[in-house]
Amino acid sequence: MGLDDRDALQTLRDAVDPAHGSDDLIRAFYTHWFASDPSVRDLFPPDMAQQRAVFAHALTWLFGELVAQRANEPVAFLAQLGRDHRKYGVTQQHYNSMQHALLRTLRDHLDECWDDRLAEATHDAVALFIGVMRGAADAEHGPPYCDGTVIEHIRATRDVSVVRLQLDQPLAYHPGQYVTVQVPQWPRRWRYLSPSIPPEPSGGIEFHIRSVTGGMVSTAIVGETTPGDRWRLSNPHGGLHVDRDGGDVLMVAGSTGLAPLRALIMDLTRWGVNPRVHLFFGGRYPCDLYDLHTLWQIASQNPWLSVTPVSEYNVDPPWASQYPDVTPPRGLHVRQTGRLPDVVTRYGNWGDRQILICGGPDMVEATKAALIAKGAPAERIQHDPLSN
Repeated sequence: MGLDDRDALQTLRDAVDPAHGSDDLIRAFYTHWFASDPSVRDLFPPDMAQQRAVFAHALTWLFGELVAQRANEPVAFLAQLGRDHRKYGVTQQHYNSMQHALLRTLRDHLDECWDDRLAEATHDAVALFIGVMRGAADAEHGPPYCDGTVIEHIRATRDVSVVRLQLDQPLAYHPGQYVTVQVPQWPRRWRYLSPSIPPEPSGGIEFHIRSVTGGMVSTAIVGETTPGDRWRLSNPHGGLHVDRDGGDVLMVAGSTGLAPLRALIMDLTRWGVNPRVHLFFGGRYPCDLYDLHTLWQIASQNPWLSVTPVSEYNVDPPWASQYPDVTPPRGLHVRQTGRLPDVVTRYGNWGDRQILICGGPDMVEATKAALIAKGAPAERIQHDPLSN
């Protein structure tokens, strides 16, 4: 039965699910893979904990989609993964050794219940995963990444930096998409970042980065980036967008979650007539609203844009005086105090709007849940994957 055998596929899903204790299986897979093909180890960072977690969640989702007999999204996901993995230097031999290691690991782990039906489903599923990735990588002829030079680093707040680069060649992306970035301080560790401006024909690009407690890459970027650093960027991902014919828009940005929404707003300024856009931009303190000047400039010339600043606390901490004053001239909505989900839903459920939410996973989940609880249709809410 192979991929039609839902019971066998459910067994495989349960085996790789972190909620069912798949740590030993995932660890064994990488051990087998690295032992059989030592060249693979150099493609990964020294600390494999995050990689193992991401791989386990991806496998769980893929097997779950096969159990539900849904193929379109898994195939699209795997194809994008194959194209994107070219940036690591993945070869056809790596795909071969990965397939053998995954098959061996699953068989060893499920030895007590292994039979012909489970063997067939395992073989067909793994062949599908590897085959789609391999085929998509083979079919892609463009460069797997592009490099660029840091030309400016602005420390906007204690935790946020604005970094501008000049790319060696322009990067084609849609406003609202994100890329993975590798910085010289942490080779082989890729961090998801969203460009904060639409693509420039000249190759200019800008990112907003917030230093996350315990985050090695973000902390290095904010604390150590200097002009002249060379960054490497992958091809773009994501489908965050505004439909100009889809009605008015609500945008909710927490901290540097502003970046992709800012790029979308800047892109909309190319047209004289747009749907109304109301942006809530939030931070912990008033000083964390680092880009209000830019938003004020855009709103002052584009009457379809309204901006409401939001901070959890009403006054700044003492250290704020060391960084630029972010208070804009009069013209924006009066700053509101409170948590973003609470402030946004004070105005209603926004159910007639296209809703875009960007920021940390906790904020996105809380805001989405608050809007749905108020009556906003879940299908009108967009946000990037929270497992990035």
